[in-house]
Amino acid sequence: MKETSEIDDKFLAMVTAKAEVNLRLGEFEPKSMLVTPVHAIERAKFPAIDYHNHLDAQDPRAVLEIMDACGIERIVNITMKTGAEALAMIERFHAASERFSTIAWMDWSDLHSTGFFQRAVDRLEQFVEKGACGIKLWKDLGLSLRDANGEMLRIDDDRLAPLFEKAGALGVPVMFHTADPDAFFLPVDRHNERYEELAAHPDWAFSQTHFTKMELLAQRDRVFARHPRTRFVAAHVAERPEDLAYVGSMLEKHPNVWIDISARIAELGRQPYTAHKFFLRFADRILFGTDLVPEIEMYRLHFRFLETADEYFEYPSHASRQGRWNIYGIDLPDDVLKKIYRDNAVGLLAHS
Repeated sequence: MKETSEIDDKFLAMVTAKAEVNLRLGEFEPKSMLVTPVHAIERAKFPAIDYHNHLDAQDPRAVLEIMDACGIERIVNITMKTGAEALAMIERFHAASERFSTIAWMDWSDLHSTGFFQRAVDRLEQFVEKGACGIKLWKDLGLSLRDANGEMLRIDDDRLAPLFEKAGALGVPVMFHTADPDAFFLPVDRHNERYEELAAHPDWAFSQTHFTKMELLAQRDRVFARHPRTRFVAAHVAERPEDLAYVGSMLEKHPNVWIDISARIAELGRQPYTAHKFFLRFADRILFGTDLVPEIEMYRLHFRFLETADEYFEYPSHASRQGRWNIYGIDLPDDVLKKIYRDNAVGLLAHS
């Protein structure tokens, strides 16, 4: 028995000596040992429209080269500029190529000045006249913006109704980025699956907000219901890719709403069976979008997710990974791919 114990101790000492037992979590980069088929998709199977991207800092000529390499027919730039700078950005990209479109950014700079809500309507009209194909309202609405009385500005505030009605009259969609991933609204602790991302970006955490995430989404959904003649795009899978049953219910209730998949492949790709069924069911309401710096490999990972049944591969992401998991392809049929890559976006752009 003594001899066996000595052997066990020596083996334990050998293993312990080799293991980096004090490895920092941020330095842990495990490499999968799985050996599974890999389908490298270099170009989208059908011409694709990236309906959600931000190109203000990009050189249009360089972006066009990437588009040509990947089969991207058009990119919709959601400019983050306002005022004269926004108009200049529209002109810059539209002059570079007809393959760029622009969605305007909501300007809140004079929110506390008398007449703001009418000026917002007038600005939208001006931007559409200059070629904008929509307007985007970001998550600051509901999370941080306060009106002149110091009250948190609700997403469904009646004073914004004329803006949404004007968008409907002009035939341009309103895009909402409301809230953020579910994990961002939870304590940043050992139970939070996106702990590393939030630790690196503490300003992304919203666990102490005035409204809960579900309250914010309910406000947004009331806007959808109140303006049935206006088309809306709920960005980032309506900010609930973690719960596709909720997203499906919302789409059923509001036929004037589309969603885009931008920056949410990480969530969709870890539930491939549910996502596959969801994409088939709502094939007419889903838009291809990335919300990532245009790069060849970034687009190819999107194509692999949509077009193949490959297993357990990396997802496209920002500088920091969204969580410690990989994704699976959802292997969509051609008729669905055509709609998501291009046809659904063409339908929205055609009326702009």
